[in-house]
Amino acid sequence: MARPRKFQPEAVVEKAMEVFWEKGYAAATPQELGERMGLGRGSLYNTFESKHGLFEHALRHYLDHEAVKLLALLQRPGPVKQRLRALMLAIIEMDLADPERRGCMAINTAIELAGRDASATKLAARMFDQTEAAFLAVLQEGQRTGELAAHQDAEALAALLLNTLTGLRVLGKTAEDATRLERIVDTVLKAL
Repeated sequence: MARPRKFQPEAVVEKAMEVFWEKGYAAATPQELGERMGLGRGSLYNTFESKHGLFEHALRHYLDHEAVKLLALLQRPGPVKQRLRALMLAIIEMDLADPERRGCMAINTAIELAGRDASATKLAARMFDQTEAAFLAVLQEGQRTGELAAHQDAEALAALLLNTLTGLRVLGKTAEDATRLERIVDTVLKAL
């Protein structure tokens, strides 16, 4: 008879997410993961089958929890450009306040594993697609209300905003202050 688990899988996945987010996939060792999660190697492998299986759970957790919190800023009331600016400035502030400069786990995953790990690439792409879709919805709202010009290609602008956000997250890893990043945000928003 199997022994019952003495841990909450979601809680240990969150701890694993932190390790992968800080170190990346390759640098996160099974020993460190087990220590941070409070699990022995046997429990780790019995529950998640492999380091890669745990990584996929951790990346899904990031997408379903961390990323969703940020995109919720776009759902607040107010003018479209103000909401877009608020989202980007919140991300800049969060990235610059992080002493480890972890950036975005999905972007980090794409940089580290794209072309070498199909499932991780697919999960990162899912987040990019969700973010672009959220931008598109807000832009189309702005076009319907007259805040944004209706003749502009909303899909192309959503892709531009995704690219801008991705660039901000990468630049935020080395930026000494927010000045340059805020200028980028303001310049892109003027194009809308």
